[in-house]
Parts: sequence; C-alpha cells; structure tokens
Amino acid sequence: MKFQPVKGAHDIFGKDLLIYKFIIKKISELAKIYDYQEMITPIFENTELFLKNLGENSDVVLKEMYTFNDRSNKSLTLRPEYTTSMIRAAISNNLLEKLPTRLFGYGPMFRRERPQKGRFRQFNQINFEILGANDSYSDAEMIILANNFLTKVIPDNEFQLTINSLGDLDTLSKYRKELSLFFEKFKNDLSEDSKIKIQNNPLRILDSKDPKDIEISLSAPKIYNYYSNFAKSKFEEVQTYLKSSKVSFLINPNLVRGLDYYCHTVFEFKTNSLGSQDTLIGGGRYDGLIKSIGGPDIPGVGFACGIERLMLLGDNILKETSNVQVIIIDEKFKNYGFDLINNLRTNGIETVYDYRFNLKKSLSIANHNKVQYAIIIGEEEFTNSYYTVKNLLDSTQEKKTYEEIIGLLKK
Repeated sequence: MKFQPVKGAHDIFGKDLLIYKFIIKKISELAKIYDYQEMITPIFENTELFLKNLGENSDVVLKEMYTFNDRSNKSLTLRPEYTTSMIRAAISNNLLEKLPTRLFGYGPMFRRERPQKGRFRQFNQINFEILGANDSYSDAEMIILANNFLTKVIPDNEFQLTINSLGDLDTLSKYRKELSLFFEKFKNDLSEDSKIKIQNNPLRILDSKDPKDIEISLSAPKIYNYYSNFAKSKFEEVQTYLKSSKVSFLINPNLVRGLDYYCHTVFEFKTNSLGSQDTLIGGGRYDGLIKSIGGPDIPGVGFACGIERLMLLGDNILKETSNVQVIIIDEKFKNYGFDLINNLRTNGIETVYDYRFNLKKSLSIANHNKVQYAIIIGEEEFTNSYYTVKNLLDSTQEKKTYEEIIGLLKK
C-alpha cells in the first residue's frame, strides 16, 4: 500500500521549502526591528479555551475544530488559530506584568475545512500580538508592519489593504440587532448557513462567500451609522496614522473578520492573484478577549498571516541560492577537494557537493540550481595547489589560491 498525506495536509520540500524559509527569515527580521518577542505554544489546548473565546456560533467552533478526548477523557483541540493560544501562554507565564507585551510566533494550525487552492486542513500561520496597548497607534503599527512585510516578500505583486471599524461594545450591540431585523426580511433568499446565523450571529453573514448572501449584504445597514463618539474618534485616528505613513487603504463597511472577539479596527490584505482564497493577512483589535481567557482587563490587537498563501506567490518571492558548488573531476583528488569543502563550510560559506566525478553533469546541476561559482578540481589543480573558479553567471574562469577564494566569497 502506498500512503499519501492525509486529505488537507501537505509536505513542504524543495523550492517550496526555500520559499517557506525565506518568508520566516524576513518576518523574523521584522519582528526584531519592531521589538517583538518570539513565542512557541503547544499545538493543542484545552477545548474550552477555543469554545469560550472564538464564539460558539462561529464556523470555526461549529464545523472546523479537530477535537478529541485523551486517556483521561479530557477534551483537547488542535489549535485552529494562534491568538487565543498566545494570550493563554502570556497569562500562564506571567508575561503581562510589564505592559505592553509584544509577541510573535509561527507554526501549524488545524481546521477541518474543504481543501482547495491556498486552504489546507493543516496550515502554517504567522501571528503578531500587542497586549496592553489602547493607543490607536498600536492598531496602525500592526497594519504598517504587515504592509512592510508583504512589500519585502512579494515586491512585484499587487495587494490591497482594506480596513473597517466594528466600534465598541455599545456599537456592536445596536448593530447586531439591526442586522438581525434586516436579514430576517431576506430569510428565504439566504444560504442555509446564513439562515442559522440571523439571530445568533448576524455579523457572520456579512463574511459569507455565498454569491446571494453577498448581494443581499450590499444593502444591509452600515455599521458607521451606529458608532459612538469614542468609536468614531478611534477609527479616524487610525486612518490619520496610516495616511501619515503613506500606507494606502480602502474602507469596507462590511468587513467583519471571521471570529467573534474583534472590536474597533479590523483589516485585511488581499491579492488578485489567488482566486477566491485571496486574503493574505487579517487582523484587528480584541479588547475583551484577554479578560475572558482569565487575564487582566487589558486591550489587545494583532494579525495573522497564512504562509501557504504567500508561498503560492512563489514566482514573486525572492529565494536565496547556494553561492558555491565544488566539482571534483576524478576520485583521485577527492581528499584535496574534501579539505576545501570543509574549510569553506567552516568559514560560513554555503557549499554544495553532489558526490559525482563528472564535470559535465555537475556543471549542469550547478546551473540548474543557479549557483554562482563552480570550483573545479582536477589533476592540474591538484598538482599546482590551486583551484579553477568558474563564474556561472558570465562564464568567466580564473585560477585562484585558497586565500583568494575566501577573499572572493567573503565580499
């Protein structure tokens, strides 16, 4: 029997792994620049953590969680998203004593969705969170960071930032009531999923991908008509900060995000290159979430980024290649060649060796892998204690000593 990955899971290797590592490298560099502390949490948590905080009527809780009982009959769930896990970890490890707490992490998440392009049942996600900052600039900072990240990893790809505000609790309470009344009038025309949400979770109907639901939602009441003065002021501040940072955005009054803990600022970065799975980064503010998980009553804001969707834009993501490949023409000279390989690697130079004693085949491999320099070792090189260095980008070659090679590659 030939085993395949479980439906909705996938292996990452070869070019995809290079792109994956490039993405992680760039986001880790930005995390350091923006002063975020990295965190790794377990991939499973107590089920109640997600049931209580993602919203019992959200699609994630109703349909998508991987939940199981362990040998003690305790209910555990593979994490479907990272924000609640990171907040739980911050509370568990007393990281909220000196605020704000700035955290980032990446790793696998699990949702039992219908697999399709850019959507997997096990997928990798990047998260950034600021816990304990109420200033509108923290909302803008999250958006600016996400914008800078996308600019670095997909510089030739167009993406669009969309923002909205869900207002404060008073705004949301009034708006949910109005939405329920509105969608009740169209109950017979809505999708089966949306009919269920009319009373319990009408905001989720605005997030529906069903064409008929989308058409109906266009004429739904707009949340900005229910803003309190405080909610309106905060949203205007966020827009001012983004404009001063020259970050372009559109306002979409129907943007709500997919989980129940959001309030005030919400945002999404989308691309036109991936079809229906077009959201690259999404996030927003979640001021009541930390308290509901058992922490202090402090605000929070964050975003999540799906790595696999970025990887689909791989032709626009710059990947780093090996700088050097050592080619030993004959087995008689392999000790001389191995000494060079070990010395190059000891000096921190990424070096490829393919275990072949065939110049033509090894050069073909080097060209395929876009290696810049091939260092060739044959009888002449061995006898005279030098190396032939061929620049595969311009086809020039020179005889060089070991010291000259190190000088060239260290530039």
